[in-house]
Amino acid sequence: MSGDSDTLRIMEIVLTAEIFNQNPELDINDITPLCRDVFGATGSEIKRPVYVSDGLIKRALSIADAHTKLVANPFISYEEFGQRLKITALEPAGQWFLKQGGKPFLEKNPALAFYFEKIGGSNGVSYKDVRKVNPPFEDTKAHLDARISRLISEDEKLRGALDLVILSAPDEIEQHIDDLVCTDDQIAIINKIQHALDHRDFLHRHRIYEIGKLLFVGPPGTGKTSLALAMSRTMHMPVLEVRLSMVTSQYLGETSKNIDRIFDLAKQLAPAILFVDEFDFVAKSRTTDDHGAMKRAVNSLLKNIDRINLIRNGVLLIGATNHPQLLDEAAWRRFDEVVEFSLPDEGMRKDILKKVTSTLHCTVDYAALAKKTERFSGSDLRMMIKEAILSALMDKRNDIRESDIEKGITMVRNREAIRHQNWL
Repeated sequence: MSGDSDTLRIMEIVLTAEIFNQNPELDINDITPLCRDVFGATGSEIKRPVYVSDGLIKRALSIADAHTKLVANPFISYEEFGQRLKITALEPAGQWFLKQGGKPFLEKNPALAFYFEKIGGSNGVSYKDVRKVNPPFEDTKAHLDARISRLISEDEKLRGALDLVILSAPDEIEQHIDDLVCTDDQIAIINKIQHALDHRDFLHRHRIYEIGKLLFVGPPGTGKTSLALAMSRTMHMPVLEVRLSMVTSQYLGETSKNIDRIFDLAKQLAPAILFVDEFDFVAKSRTTDDHGAMKRAVNSLLKNIDRINLIRNGVLLIGATNHPQLLDEAAWRRFDEVVEFSLPDEGMRKDILKKVTSTLHCTVDYAALAKKTERFSGSDLRMMIKEAILSALMDKRNDIRESDIEKGITMVRNREAIRHQNWL
């Protein structure tokens, strides 16, 4: 027996509301993001009892007159006043849901998994496993915005730091680790940091602090920023992205204070990732600029790096540079791990191409294409595929052919040729 898709989606929400109301031990992380939206979650708690109405269903699922979809279910009542949907008998309503094909919802909804495991009808679905993969509320923009508002109300100076960073909650990050092709060394670093986070109390007790200051080095387009952002999702930490040239380009006399405020903000939002791009700007400033304010700003940056760490402060610091040769010993030694991002070799290029085209109908020889694109960065390969897709669409096709790929290769090579021209 299989139910209508819209009916099952509505039933999931109505069942979740009733289960949540009856089980006070459940919290906001037992609720799916969709149900949080329906139940009006604005903070870290959801006030009980929660209600489900036609209007809320229409706003969340774009399904009008939701109650008409549930007329075949004898365990649902509808109150005309308030347009509320309510379950009259939870267990038979739940069994009806499963018989109609509700198990896929059970596999992604912790509240449902909790209830059916409790009554012995979970069909092998583990509540603990489902809760583990449910996106936590702490990863959401709503949670981050609430924390920011509270911090600014307590310390107005932090508002200036917000203008100098790109602040993202984990659930806003598009990059996933699974979407990237990483080297063994890069994966090893991620695992090391994750273990340090998991055993942070142990490391703190034994005063092992020099962990979690990473320097990403390599040419443009090799994935430094992508990996830093993807780590935000994997480790459930907001990321503060800073470009040093932007921080120092305005209000030079305020630069030292702004750097202090950025580090203070990172500590207040901990656990968090502070990603400092263009780190070589430090070296350029020290060697080419005699301005006293700039020197003070650089010294402020280095001192702040000395005073922050993952174990004590909960801040993972990641610096990134395309020009590691410009960094002097004072800057270099402040990082406990240097992570190399080289241009991808033939095998990595093949893996990147397969990942980028995994959702496309692409009739190309990946091995041959990987050989043909020597010296292409990951960014170049993605740009090449984007151009190939546009070529196919302009030809009123959805399939990517060799001729489309050739156009992409030509575009990338022309860009490089223009970049290296001497216009003087």
